[in-house]
Amino acid sequence: MNAIETTIEGTLQPDGSLLLDSKPNLPPGRVTVVLRQESNAPPPQEDWWQHLQRIRAEREASGYPFMNDEEVQAHIDWLREGDYIDELLKKADKQGKSAPS
Repeated sequence: MNAIETTIEGTLQPDGSLLLDSKPNLPPGRVTVVLRQESNAPPPQEDWWQHLQRIRAEREASGYPFMNDEEVQAHIDWLREGDYIDELLKKADKQGKSAPS
């Protein structure tokens, strides 16, 4: 005999009876009921700083490669360097200011 199985949520009443959220799609007859209590407590909420600290700790524990002080400074210096587009914009700005109105 093949077992037919379905999962339905419900509420356990104080008298021990069950109030099901929907009617089971099973033929009449004997059944086995397994009860598992749902957690009513919401998961703990963390603010953005706690979230960042947790992620950092998880990444450090997993060996994530973070930049050291020298690498951070080199990146900041690179960001501050001018490039071809910056030079063109400066040149266009100077030309725009020197044009007659």
